[in-house]
Amino acid sequence: MLSAALVMILAAGALLLYRIWYGPSMLDRAVALDVTAALIIAGIGVKAAHDRDSFYFPVMLVLAFLGFTGSVGIARFIAVRDRPAVRPGGDQDHR
Repeated sequence: MLSAALVMILAAGALLLYRIWYGPSMLDRAVALDVTAALIIAGIGVKAAHDRDSFYFPVMLVLAFLGFTGSVGIARFIAVRDRPAVRPGGDQDHR
């Protein structure tokens, strides 16, 4: 069962590398990087289950936190970048 999980994680990783490399937009690449962090956590989980060692759980928790904060940072960057620009003296109310 662990071998099947590892094979699926590796296949998903290969597809994510394709999406990161050839993604049509920056948002696609950002989502793929976020999912990559989740796949790394899943891979560490498979290793922890295989070794029957709970040492990896705090490492997984820290990686999950870093992945979350990275995703929020990327989302904020994309939201600011895609915000329409306000032109001075443009489409404002006319006095």
